[in-house]
Amino acid sequence: MEALIKHIEKWKPLFEKISRNKYLRSIRDGFIAAMPIVLFSSIFMLVAFVPEIFGFKWPEATLNMILKPYNYSMGILALIVAGTTAKSLTDSLNRDMPKNNQINNISTFMAAIVCFLLISVDAIEGGFANGYMGSKGLITAFISAFVVCNVYKVCIKNNITIKMPDAVPPNISQTFKDIIPFGLSALVFWIFDMAFRNFMGYNFAEGVILFFQPLFTAADGYLGLAIIYGAMSLFWFVGIQGPSIVEPAVSAIYYVNIATNLSLFQNGEQAVNILTPGVQQFVATIGGTGATLVITLMFAFLSKSKELKAVGKASSIPVLFGVNEPILFGAPLILNPIFFVPFIGAPIVNVWLFKIFVDVLGMNSFMYILPWTTPGPIGIILGCGMGLLSIVFAVLVLVVDFVIYYPFFKVYDKQKVEEEKEKEKELELLKNKENKAMKEVSATIEKTEKVASVVQSDEKDLLNNKKVLVLCAGGGTSGLLANALGKAAKQNNIEMLTAANSYGAHMDILNEYDLIILAPQVASNYQDLKKDTDRLGIKAVAVEGKKYISLTRNPEEALQFVKEVLSVEEELA
Repeated sequence: MEALIKHIEKWKPLFEKISRNKYLRSIRDGFIAAMPIVLFSSIFMLVAFVPEIFGFKWPEATLNMILKPYNYSMGILALIVAGTTAKSLTDSLNRDMPKNNQINNISTFMAAIVCFLLISVDAIEGGFANGYMGSKGLITAFISAFVVCNVYKVCIKNNITIKMPDAVPPNISQTFKDIIPFGLSALVFWIFDMAFRNFMGYNFAEGVILFFQPLFTAADGYLGLAIIYGAMSLFWFVGIQGPSIVEPAVSAIYYVNIATNLSLFQNGEQAVNILTPGVQQFVATIGGTGATLVITLMFAFLSKSKELKAVGKASSIPVLFGVNEPILFGAPLILNPIFFVPFIGAPIVNVWLFKIFVDVLGMNSFMYILPWTTPGPIGIILGCGMGLLSIVFAVLVLVVDFVIYYPFFKVYDKQKVEEEKEKEKELELLKNKENKAMKEVSATIEKTEKVASVVQSDEKDLLNNKKVLVLCAGGGTSGLLANALGKAAKQNNIEMLTAANSYGAHMDILNEYDLIILAPQVASNYQDLKKDTDRLGIKAVAVEGKKYISLTRNPEEALQFVKEVLSVEEELA
């Protein structure tokens, strides 16, 4: 098993390179920026259709009124994502552009939306059809964003722009600078649209759906599901955030399927599509990647090892809400040969069991989108429409995960108990030596206290009025460290602002902070972040897993870590 893990680790540089790919990253960050739309609109779907489970139906006029916010938010999701993806990709491309010749991300945002409309929307009497402006148009939205950004890159890099005299204000000059790349982008898509419609007889967005339909179907099969969710877990097991690689490739399928499922349910049919956001968040990764909810609770309540019991209890609440880095790095689970099989296998078995419930027993698949921090069992029940089968499945999946993890848990627990016994013997010997040493140390305490008071004053000066931003994949793990830092600063009467956010949603706020800390799951982005922070003259640091979890659990240690980073940077300056 260890030989297999070492072999997989050899591929880690390639996996990290894939996770940093500009285009995959822009898809993910584009979705993160649009998540308020998704979550907001889902509230109205729950209000509109959950009552039908209990036999109550809204009058048609009332139903249309309830659904109006959904139609004007989720109904134009692809339109918005075309812009947010373009903005994210533009920010990535600008890292390699001269500082005095950057691409305007607001202009690419607008151009991507215009170009998306050109190839996705059909004109009808009194306006235009919006059938592909929602989730069905997502792949087309990505394509529009990618092409637009590269057209801009070619134009800006080669100075194919309208240049204004130096006396012209910068904002006016920028407007003229963007005219050629904006116009060229629209012209390319306009000509392409005319040619495609004349040749195929329908718009490009519809053609994309027809082309990828076999892939959607294959991905919903047992093999496709195993590959998708097995890969997510495999990448995380070697220390690379799996969803950052896999999710961008399937995100469009997710939202097409969830919309289709809801439509089927509204028409009195079964919601049958498996591959949805809810399956990832609440089934395959219940408690986080690796389906770690059950193993965390086993550590907390069944472990004989003091260390594992402490780790389990400290991690239980975060893991219940889908933040599982404390258990991943605290146990640890990743790169731990004992847990390789259950960590990869449990998510696959969970999804296969879910598919059996849908295909064989007739349970509805996920129809609603819920916040990813919703506890897994609750997410399953609400997302699948609160049916009896969904409740049975929510209970059964926990039992199945217990059965899968239990043998490996017992082996690891026994191993840790033996290690603790050995440590206790060593500690007893050390205590005797320490007692002798303490007598010598006490003589120097008075002198040390005088020096310490001066040092403590210097530390406060260094940390006062500093602003620290912690970044992770989804904003959950980063909150643990940001909260710890805030607590320690308050206890030490230090004026320090700490905040947490997700990597990808940070570009517009970087210049407001003095130090950026990367959590372990996004540490592979350090080089890209360093380019941005160096340009702005601020500091950045990435923290490895075990160290990060230690900092989140010890506020004083976290504060000391920040002080050391800032001290080193000041010395270098």
